[in-house]
Amino acid sequence: MRKIFCVLAFMAVLCFPKGVLAQQPIRVKCGGAAFTDSKGQVWQTDTGFNWGNVSTIPAVVNGTTDQGLYQQGRYNPNFTAGMVYGFAVPNGQYHVNLYFAETYPATQVKGARVFNVKLQGAAAFSNLDVFAAAGANTALIKGADVTVSNGQVSIEFDNLVQTAKVDAIEILPIPAGPSLLLNFTYPDGTPVPGNLAYTISSSLLSFQGSSPLTNGQAKCIIYANPSALGISAQFTVNLSLTDIAGHTLWQLTVAMDPSQVNLGAVQSSALNVIVQKL
Repeated sequence: MRKIFCVLAFMAVLCFPKGVLAQQPIRVKCGGAAFTDSKGQVWQTDTGFNWGNVSTIPAVVNGTTDQGLYQQGRYNPNFTAGMVYGFAVPNGQYHVNLYFAETYPATQVKGARVFNVKLQGAAAFSNLDVFAAAGANTALIKGADVTVSNGQVSIEFDNLVQTAKVDAIEILPIPAGPSLLLNFTYPDGTPVPGNLAYTISSSLLSFQGSSPLTNGQAKCIIYANPSALGISAQFTVNLSLTDIAGHTLWQLTVAMDPSQVNLGAVQSSALNVIVQKL
C-alpha cells in the first residue's frame, strides 16, 4: 500500500469550499480560562455551551504534557436534556477532538460514569466510559470527522450514568490535499454497493467514521502531517468494507509511526480492490 494510508479522512467531495480553507482551528478549554499548551497553541476560555456546571480537580493526569487541559471541565447536570456546545463555522468538512480524563475518585470505577456524545445530531460515541477506556487520571482523546451544512458544529453530551463531562474541545478544518480513490468491484466488474468504515487509534487517541460507497468508490484525503490531527505516537488504521446486507467483504489494518512516515511528495493515487460477492 506504499504507506499511503498514513491518516485518512473520508469525504463526500474531492474539493472543500474556500471558506473551510480560511477557517482557523477552534480550541476551547471547557470549564476554565484560556490556556496555552506545550505546542504553543492557545485554547480560549470556555464558550459555546447551552448550560452545564464547572468541575475543578487538580489531579495529576497521565499521558499528557498539558495538565491544564484536564484539571477543569464542564459537566451536564440535566438528566432530561443534553449539554450542547455550538460553534459557527463555514460549511465543509471538519475533524473534532474531545478531551477527557476521569479525575473524580467516586467515578473511577467501570460503569460509574457513562454517557453518549452526538456530533451534528448523530450518535458519535455511545456508552462512553472514560475510566473503562483509559483508567483513572489518564488523558483520553476521542475524535471523529463531521460534515457541516448548516454553518455550525454541534456537540451534544447526554447523561446515562452520572453526568457527562468534557475537559476540552478542538475543531480542525480538514485541508485539501492529495486524494486516494478506493474502487471496489466484484469479479464480474460491477461496483460494490456498501459502506467503508475506518478507525484510527493510538495510545492516547481514537476516532472513527464511515463513508458510503458511490458507484463502488470512496474518496479520501492523504494527510502528510498526522500531527495536524493530534497524532504524535504510533497509530493503527483499520478499514472495513461491508455490503448493503452487512456482510464484511474486505478488511485492512496498517500500523504507522509518524516519525518514520514522509508523505510530502505523495500525489493523488487510486487503489482497485476486487472482492467476492456473499
